[in-house]
Amino acid sequence: MSRTEPAGGEWRVATEESFDLAEGPVWDPIRERLLWVDITRGMVLVGELHDDGTISIEDRVRAPGMVGAIAVSEAGDWIMAVDRGIVSRTPAGKFSEGPTILEDGSGRRLNDGKADPAGRFVVGSLTMRGAPTPTERLVVVQPDGRIDDLDSDLSLSNGLGWSPDGSRLYSIDTVPRLVHVRDYDASTGTTGPRRVLIALEEGADPDGMCVDAEGQLWIAIWGGGQVRRYTPDGELTGTIPIPASQPTCLTFAGPELSTMVITTATQGLSDDELARHPLSGRLFTVDAGVRGLPTAWWSGLPRPGQPE
Repeated sequence: MSRTEPAGGEWRVATEESFDLAEGPVWDPIRERLLWVDITRGMVLVGELHDDGTISIEDRVRAPGMVGAIAVSEAGDWIMAVDRGIVSRTPAGKFSEGPTILEDGSGRRLNDGKADPAGRFVVGSLTMRGAPTPTERLVVVQPDGRIDDLDSDLSLSNGLGWSPDGSRLYSIDTVPRLVHVRDYDASTGTTGPRRVLIALEEGADPDGMCVDAEGQLWIAIWGGGQVRRYTPDGELTGTIPIPASQPTCLTFAGPELSTMVITTATQGLSDDELARHPLSGRLFTVDAGVRGLPTAWWSGLPRPGQPE
């Protein structure tokens, strides 16, 4: 495996099936399942991770719209970023609508999102109409359903991650190829000023992200066929190439959080590009030589009759 600093093992093709826009993998350690979404098909996939690095699909749940991201609660409830707002789902399969975040008719949808260390859901937006404009949002969905803005000047809000102690929030704006960082107080949700941590070169579009147990950032490079590892100071320390040109996101999974799972996409690829990268759209697994951070549980939203 080629990387700036050799370590870990080779990639493995984890799924037999390919996806249009697989994204947002989340490891549920209690139920020992991997969740991810196929955004444009409006599907949540539930998979079992096997010892050989393959993933078998155990369930498919159709969301009520395009689903950009998912997080799970300790009890097994899901929160999903669906089209313009929030939808939750109980373990029994009952859907409930949560707060609407984006205005109707805006031509925008919610994109990448994650639970923060205290259980709030943080999620961003993108436009589906033509060229990006610098008005996309990154918001926090509070446990009482209130929506608080972190950013409102992004071009395409994407990957998110927190430092191991929860004191830093990393966030990606894909179009200008920037990774931002800011101080983050998980106990109160207050943040410090945003600043640029990494400015990637032209042709290296950062997409999804996760943080490992050593505090280093792993970033999927859309169009680059690779994931990269950076220090908390923004220094590139490793690169893992994969045989799919559009990696979208990644997480650590398994009982020891030692298996990296990488999602990829076929969306927008021509027939010639698919012929050159026939494994596009699959999920891949890698022994990256480092462990990930435990899953941050979503804390839930108020339900009718439930004390707030």
